[in-house]
Amino acid sequence: MDNGAGSYGRSISIRQGELAASKVPRRPFPLLSSLPLTTPDHYDLLLARCRALFLAKTHDYGTAWRILRLPSVTDQIFIKANRIRTIQETGVQLVADDVSEEFVAIINYCLIALMQLHLPPDTPLDLTPEAVATAYDHEAAENRRLLLAKNHDYGEAWRQMRVASITDLILMKLHRVKQLEDNGGVATVSEGVEGSYRDMLNYAVFALILRGEGREEEKK
Repeated sequence: MDNGAGSYGRSISIRQGELAASKVPRRPFPLLSSLPLTTPDHYDLLLARCRALFLAKTHDYGTAWRILRLPSVTDQIFIKANRIRTIQETGVQLVADDVSEEFVAIINYCLIALMQLHLPPDTPLDLTPEAVATAYDHEAAENRRLLLAKNHDYGEAWRQMRVASITDLILMKLHRVKQLEDNGGVATVSEGVEGSYRDMLNYAVFALILRGEGREEEKK
């Protein structure tokens, strides 16, 4: 689904230093269990691929995503997460796009939301590729710090979770964000929309790591 701002979940390959769109593979990420990587290593690897895809899309489409208001970005994330859950529940997939690609799209749409939140109000719609890369890297670095802090406190409990449960957590966060948006973005005791976007981004990273380690999707 193009969603009017380009699909931010299609896989890419890097050849001779240039970004090139590739045919979508069955599993876009390698079996990570064969690599001696820590969770921060996994994060860096996955975010580097998401970044390369995002910048390739920026080259093709410019910054059309800047037109999207936050509720529209939230809805795009919902479309991706809901498709993942539908496939998990039915076990049937009629469109070739791999589920992992949807998690990649969730990561990039969350980063779009975070960039939109923090870019100054007078920022023009059209940004240079350098400005996009700077904003993207800033938000990705902030999320990395959050991931490491929570990973320390919770002891990587997410590694014992099922991918389907992570999908449910993303959908739960989406419903919270929608409620906050309907309330004008005002939260009384809960975190605001920024915290939810950051959590959803990291949940999608966890799901990609688990899928890369060979976890099967469970049908509820």
